[in-house]
Amino acid sequence: MLREISIRDFAIIEQVHLTFDQGFHVLTGETGAGKSILFDALSLVVGGRASADFVRHNAKKATVEALFELPGGHPACEVLEELGLGSDEENLLIRRDISSNGKSTCRINGQIVTLAMLKQVGKRLLDIHGQHEHQRLLQVEEHLRWLDAFGGKELRDCLNGYRKVYGEYRKTTRELEQLNADEKEVAQRIDLLTFQRDEIAAARLTEDEDQELEQEQSRLAHAEHLMQNTAHAFEALYGERQGAELLNGAIGNLEEIVRVDDSMQEVLEMVQSAYFQVEEAARQLGRYRDNLEFDPDRLAQVEERLHLIDELKRKYGESVREVLEHGQRAEQELNQLEHRDEKKAELEEKRDRLYQEVKAKAEALSRLRRHAAAALEREVEKELSDLNMGGTRFSVAFHQGEEPVLTSNGIDQPEFLISPNRGEPLRPLVKIASGGELSRIMLAIQSIFSELEGSANTLIFDEVDTGVSGRAAQAIAEKIARLARKGQVLCVTHLPQVACMADVHFYIFKESDTEKTRTRVRLLTEEGRTLELARMLGGVEVTDTTRNHALEMLRLAEKTKKAM
Repeated sequence: MLREISIRDFAIIEQVHLTFDQGFHVLTGETGAGKSILFDALSLVVGGRASADFVRHNAKKATVEALFELPGGHPACEVLEELGLGSDEENLLIRRDISSNGKSTCRINGQIVTLAMLKQVGKRLLDIHGQHEHQRLLQVEEHLRWLDAFGGKELRDCLNGYRKVYGEYRKTTRELEQLNADEKEVAQRIDLLTFQRDEIAAARLTEDEDQELEQEQSRLAHAEHLMQNTAHAFEALYGERQGAELLNGAIGNLEEIVRVDDSMQEVLEMVQSAYFQVEEAARQLGRYRDNLEFDPDRLAQVEERLHLIDELKRKYGESVREVLEHGQRAEQELNQLEHRDEKKAELEEKRDRLYQEVKAKAEALSRLRRHAAAALEREVEKELSDLNMGGTRFSVAFHQGEEPVLTSNGIDQPEFLISPNRGEPLRPLVKIASGGELSRIMLAIQSIFSELEGSANTLIFDEVDTGVSGRAAQAIAEKIARLARKGQVLCVTHLPQVACMADVHFYIFKESDTEKTRTRVRLLTEEGRTLELARMLGGVEVTDTTRNHALEMLRLAEKTKKAM
């Protein structure tokens, strides 16, 4: 539930702070006063598109903050948890800042989030309906989305199962199309892959071979230098009167000392250990020296091999491993191309099998949709009857050719049809519905969808009563009031029949001085409501007649709401 909204430097709003409660809130005012601007601000809170045009003239940024109360189990709580924004608090604060260059920042409980994350949360908080929603009724592609939402969990599960198999079917179909590519291109591809495979295979590479060859190249190139230093090191360790012999003499001296004073035993052992290590080092140096040789032929072979490996790495990868992997991939693709007839037959069999499976799932999905459509027709006609359109027939038509076309949504192309008057045939909404009828159809659908699991319990209507008057206006007012009994409704209206049914009434007006114009919002008292209703009934001048009429409307509205 929306509890508070604070708006600063937004369009012609300098600063507005409003508080809300459960029930029906109505906003009225003269044309151009800025009623719909408030709903533009609310749409930003739930992820609407930002624009530099929203920033008040001469201001650096516009700010909109909204405080929501989230009782346990609210649909938004699960989304917040999934996004890592869960909170133990029952309040949720959303803030949107728009700078004068059009950039915006979104925050949820003080944490910066992306616009996509805000939209995920926002659609669980507010359900905003304006004149553009009426136009969505005229977009046939939207009808399927509404029908699927009405169908509930069973239909959604069936649709998800269908899409999984449909995805496999489309993947197999694309593989077949690729396999059936132009034969000339296939032949060229075979030639290229054969050359690459053979070139890599002929090199007889082993993994990490280049590193071993680079070490050998270094030894061969510096063989003379290595020989000299090895000889000097060996002589120092094992030559006459050198390291090993001197250590051996020291051991004899220490052994004599230990016979008299065993406190030097540890020193003796250290020197003995050093002697053994020097002896072992000298032996290894000897073996290394014996294997050293300057071999120009071998050096040339190593360098030639390294050059070959570098050429292969330049073509196929940064390492020998990547070159070998490229060769393996070339071999695999060659195998597929050279045996494409067998592969083609295999894919065709798989495609045909998946087609039958996806077709069966599409037909099952279609049956569920037709069942849901029949229920939706009954529900909409019932709601329309409440909205003074009792003679209206509402129907969901399913358009399919002789051979239904499979899409990611199945085989159905549903369209909403209507017959506003008895005896008239059903026709598409776009061809028959007036603005007032669209308003009531939209409200009827919204009344149904507000009952669905996961729907936002704060509904916002921006002049959905356009084109409506008389008894139809009263029916819309009562329908919105009933919706408000189950949650929270905010409604911009120009109809006194709707305004009088509200639990809370805000009056929006413009105030100007010599420098600027600003929008103000005032919470009306009972007296204020009477005057505003009288103005809506009679125009600028409030007369005793319009005032008495307004009082009577308020009295009857209270009586109607109590009867609900």
